Amino acid sequence: MGSYVVSGDFTRDTNYIATRITADGRDGYPVEAGRYRLVVARACPWANRTIIVRRLLGLEDAISIGFCGPTHDERSWTFDLDPGGVDPVLKIPRLQDAYLKRFPDYDKGITVPAIVDVSSGEVVTNDYPQITLDFSTEWTAFHRDGAPDLYPEPLRAEIDEVARRVYTEVNNGVYRCGFAGTQDAYNGAYDRLFTTLDWLSERLAGQRYLVGDTITEADVRLFTTLARFDPVYHGHFKCNRQKLAEMPVLWAYARDLFQTPGFGDTIDFVQIKQHYYIVHADLNPTRIVPRGPDLANWLSPHGREELGGRPFGDGTPPGPTRRGEEVPAGHSAHPARE
Repeated sequence: MGSYVVSGDFTRDTNYIATRITADGRDGYPVEAGRYRLVVARACPWANRTIIVRRLLGLEDAISIGFCGPTHDERSWTFDLDPGGVDPVLKIPRLQDAYLKRFPDYDKGITVPAIVDVSSGEVVTNDYPQITLDFSTEWTAFHRDGAPDLYPEPLRAEIDEVARRVYTEVNNGVYRCGFAGTQDAYNGAYDRLFTTLDWLSERLAGQRYLVGDTITEADVRLFTTLARFDPVYHGHFKCNRQKLAEMPVLWAYARDLFQTPGFGDTIDFVQIKQHYYIVHADLNPTRIVPRGPDLANWLSPHGREELGGRPFGDGTPPGPTRRGEEVPAGHSAHPARE
């Protein structure tokens, strides 16, 4: 599985494939319905963002989706959930195959999410922060009627500012705690993480969402980390000052989003735990996956409606999850669909 703990401070390699799919096709990849496949793993918080945004915007008919399993080896994420272990559209067993098809000497990590050009079988991009922004701004011709504006132009500077702090201190901060190789590195990462969680609690005490009065890209980016906090990060990554369920404002905020269509119905707690506790064998040599925590409290009342706000602005919630894209029964706090 490889080694994840580093000798000191954990630093994430953020040099992703910068190619973009745009309306004008300036990088050679124009927006085109049916041309691309979004490859994700439900376990991965970065990939989870793209699942949420694709669903909120109603891009299911425009961009197909392929699901890797919750674990991977040193080489690649694999399609072990599919019959024969092969993606039914791309006809490959490993996401690595799409990377090497375009870059034969690719020597970096094979990451999800990734978008693959179906006809050529080549990866287009794995630049996950840009993927969701482009879903909002470049794919507008294929948004569903009533799609929310997750990246409203008047608020972009503030969204970007909040998202930067959320990324460095929270999204990546939990990893800096978990993969720290020295006590000093861990202590610094821990302090930065909880300082920012306290700041977020203060910010959200009087407003329902992070920026403005509707759900934006900033909320999507924070949510996927909060959803994994108690099942994984609190224990596995030693982020244990408090559980999310012991931080009243953030816990209510997370439940509010979880109970919003497009958020909680994308969360697979079983695969999340399997990924972290099995893949990070240097942190968890036994690879035993814990049975807890109990999930029923995710559906308890949160009371955030009292703060006002309009989740989808002038838009509407997405419809039911598409057949074949549902989280398996028993893997989420949401009841199984009949």
